[in-house]
Amino acid sequence: MADQGYEVFGRTGDGEPVYRVTIAGGGLKAKVISWGAVIQDLRLAGHEPPLVLGFETFEPYLEHSPFFGATPGRCANRIGDGRFTLDGKQYQLELNEKGVTHLHGGLTGTARSLWTIVDHAADKVVLQITDPDGRAGYPGNCTITATYQLLEGGVLSVLYETTTDAPTLCNVCQHTYFNLDGRDDALGHDIMIAADHLVTVDDRQVPTGELMALAGTSFDLREMGPMDRRHDGERVLFDHNFCLSDARVAKRSVALARSINSGVSLEVRTTEPGLQLYAGFKIDVPVAGLEGRHYPPFAGFCLETQVWPDAINHASFPSAVLRPGEVQRQETDYVFSKA
Repeated sequence: MADQGYEVFGRTGDGEPVYRVTIAGGGLKAKVISWGAVIQDLRLAGHEPPLVLGFETFEPYLEHSPFFGATPGRCANRIGDGRFTLDGKQYQLELNEKGVTHLHGGLTGTARSLWTIVDHAADKVVLQITDPDGRAGYPGNCTITATYQLLEGGVLSVLYETTTDAPTLCNVCQHTYFNLDGRDDALGHDIMIAADHLVTVDDRQVPTGELMALAGTSFDLREMGPMDRRHDGERVLFDHNFCLSDARVAKRSVALARSINSGVSLEVRTTEPGLQLYAGFKIDVPVAGLEGRHYPPFAGFCLETQVWPDAINHASFPSAVLRPGEVQRQETDYVFSKA
């Protein structure tokens, strides 16, 4: 495979090869692996440190990765009690988070499975996976195609196209952890998210069905300000879905992050109705990351564009239902620049 621009990055426990592809364009260079459709490394010309968290070798991804760079699915984020009803039929999904919730598609979801590289060019790689009927309790065979392309202007374009042979749930996302300055933590970043509300959650981080108006709260990110903020003396721990719209729409700009140390900025443009900001406060990686870096809490942050969590169980939320004959198309551009 090496003569096609692929290299063997490692092997699964079953001995299956995991391939790595390097692509470049628009001032960016990325390395992508076929396990989990993971963006393993990403660099910006003129900025030496990696822009993302990851590992130099494959083995740590199996044991120590909190979804670094992966594509979780078939349904990203949480489904309360792992239960839902679709077309009058009840389904029970695997409860892989503390035995009480279904998270990111389960223990062997698309983020933790081998994908097939179906196309590759100098600036683009296309990967595909079929999530089989019944895995983790999901109905239908669901085929997901991920296209990563590096475009002019520092754009990492992420396109997910999904089809199914039976009514099902689908909601995938890119779960890269960003760090725009290469420091041990990413708290020295400013951020803006164009959302008036977020989804309120219970102590399991499962949506209650209510939305919280952000005006006048510590979660109001409509104007550029520090990601490291306090409320009643306590640091605000972001792991919330910000409500961008009530349905999938034409791609638009929804967020901006900037390191105050490096001057590197990241703009997010997406079709998706929700943006999960996770500040990485639960990161606890006992092994070295890229370039031997240590990843403590807050080492990186996620900007996961997706349908709102647990949408199937809340009639007022955007729909995550996919039916035969439809193509679910989720587009996001991560746009990098350096002042």
